[in-house]
Amino acid sequence: MIIDFHTHIFPPQIRENRSDYLKCDPCFAELYSSPKAKLATAEELIASMDEAGIDASVVLNIGWITQKLCVKTNDYILEAVSRYPHRLIGFCAIQPKSGEEAIAELERCAQGGAKGIGELRTDIQEIDLRDVEMLAPFSEIASKYNLILLIHASEPVGHHYPGKGNITPNILYQFISNFPKLVIVCAHWGGGLPFYALMPEVASALTNTFFDTAASPLLYRPQIFKHATEIVGADKILFGSDYPLMSQGRVTRDIELAELPQEVGKMILGGNAQRILGWNKSAPSSPLNCPGK
Repeated sequence: MIIDFHTHIFPPQIRENRSDYLKCDPCFAELYSSPKAKLATAEELIASMDEAGIDASVVLNIGWITQKLCVKTNDYILEAVSRYPHRLIGFCAIQPKSGEEAIAELERCAQGGAKGIGELRTDIQEIDLRDVEMLAPFSEIASKYNLILLIHASEPVGHHYPGKGNITPNILYQFISNFPKLVIVCAHWGGGLPFYALMPEVASALTNTFFDTAASPLLYRPQIFKHATEIVGADKILFGSDYPLMSQGRVTRDIELAELPQEVGKMILGGNAQRILGWNKSAPSSPLNCPGK
């Protein structure tokens, strides 16, 4: 089974009124100001999956600045998952600064079938990932419902690109250390955090942390798959495309180019995702507890 752990969909009305949302939300503006930046609906994602041979996709939200927009787009994701329960796996968005409203939204989405939270953009949402007091209540709700937390990550070096941000490995590492029982997925290879797992204390802290490969061809050569699996282990890596930023097949081709052992390729393409989601195509279920929780 192949599971894409990192895709984005939006309600049709957002695409139809794109300019309005560009004016009112900085995260949306950062990602979609360019007319070339694609917005996809659930139906377009399903068509892409069929073309690329993807069995299921995790559909993520973005880091909206207002709780109202989080709720509006969460509604669409939950509705899409209800229409395609064996193809789509929903994650929800929150604005942590909204406090009790955000907590209530997390509970609503969890009860509505969401399997995680993300893609969290604390840099744009003006949240400090190192603020334990603010984030502790959300950690408690995530643990209560076995929600996976997917966080945007970026490299502290290299070229700039729309949406890069400043959630770098040092910030992620402190957050992970503060909440060791949370199941966390760091997007975009964690901004390079896997390489620091050569340090024993970092490797120990990453017990419940995973890394998706979203937009990998825009960031790294295919050899990253080989090197990252050697350092953090193949069981830590989740295939993610960042569709519709790029085609889903483009990342699977990079995995093929890496010439990984067949069993390792299967783990990255879907086995690891099935394990941490506790999910299968015939009978979607609740997330499983990961080792070390």
